[in-house]
Amino acid sequence: MKKFAVIAVVALLVVSMFSLSIAAKTKIKVACFPDQDSGFEAILDQFHAEHPDIEVELVVNGFADHHNTLLTQIAAGAEVPDVAMIEIGYIANFVSKGGFVNLLEEPYNAGQFKENIVPYKWAQGSTDDGRLIAFPTDIAPGTIYYRRDKLAELGYEIEDMKTLEDWIEAGSQFAKDLDGDGVNDRWLLADATDIFFMIAKSGEELYFNEDGECIVDSPRFIKAFKAAKMVRDMGLDARIGAWTNEWYSTFKDGTVLMQPSGAWLGGHIRNWIAPDTAGKWGVTNLPDGMYCNWGGSFAAIPEKAEHKEEAWEFIKFIATRKDTQIAQFKASNIFPAWMPAFDDPVFQEEMEFYGGQKARLLWLEAAKKIPNVVTNKYDVIAEEIVTAALTDVLNNDADPVEALREAKRMIERRMRRR
Repeated sequence: MKKFAVIAVVALLVVSMFSLSIAAKTKIKVACFPDQDSGFEAILDQFHAEHPDIEVELVVNGFADHHNTLLTQIAAGAEVPDVAMIEIGYIANFVSKGGFVNLLEEPYNAGQFKENIVPYKWAQGSTDDGRLIAFPTDIAPGTIYYRRDKLAELGYEIEDMKTLEDWIEAGSQFAKDLDGDGVNDRWLLADATDIFFMIAKSGEELYFNEDGECIVDSPRFIKAFKAAKMVRDMGLDARIGAWTNEWYSTFKDGTVLMQPSGAWLGGHIRNWIAPDTAGKWGVTNLPDGMYCNWGGSFAAIPEKAEHKEEAWEFIKFIATRKDTQIAQFKASNIFPAWMPAFDDPVFQEEMEFYGGQKARLLWLEAAKKIPNVVTNKYDVIAEEIVTAALTDVLNNDADPVEALREAKRMIERRMRRR
């Protein structure tokens, strides 16, 4: 009888210890947007194995919804995630508003990693008084995705495509009304707006200069507006906005010849937009010797987060290790901001999806030529106003120079009201 009693006590202790181990596990919420989740999912098992006391829950929302929700949560100081992923277009706004811990302080001591991070990304996550409130996780070299099969049918080699004029010439041959209804069914690209962004982003300053002055009426912006307008007037864009079913179909059906974007777009095309098009795509640099950063993200810890130290363990895991940065890159084209990863053999690999091209190597060389980019807390407002002005130019024949002058006036008025 005593033997059975001892066994029962031991079994009870084992169950109790198991229950305590489960109870001791800390769950952290990581708020992110597609296709970051694919990159994170590729390394979560490894993180959980190395940190058995931490469980990660990914909270995934669409790009705009994610950032708008995060703005609301930080302002209210309630229901905040433990880790908040922030895209570059929003970073200056979040940096200026506060609500995040300074990662240079104890117990984070993020300064030890600074020399290994792409320099301009570190600056973008920092405040004017030197605090680091968002840790860089990835960058996004600008690139052109093109249909190598369609370009070949036109008799072109990718080596021929050096200028925007070259692409317009090829696009003029590719764009056709195939069913005789008087409307093109094939185009150079989905939306002429991307011609504007390709040119506008290729400089050290975007909407504002280092002194915080609005510069949207600069010669570069005027050139970008006029180039987009020319593409629209020639009928070379499908007038289809991004992240719509119609946009996805242009990738699946091969009805556009090219798409300028950040390297990250390839993860979306390969993983879920058009996985069946493997081998039909190629990548090349932006035309006319342009280089730009087209995206990229940061990880931040809200001041009201419940599990800050565990959150920091996750950020270090995703952003300060060569193996995990490369794993994310392979899974979803999230290009490393951790420079020690740049010598990884993965950059020399031929990629089947791009017809055996060493696409990652091309992006690496482009990344090394990206100029430092000035960000401003009013970037989101400026982009909204400039995009509206561009729409007026494209759809209503507004004068590009006057449209940009008016956009500048509107931006400056919004700045004064805040």
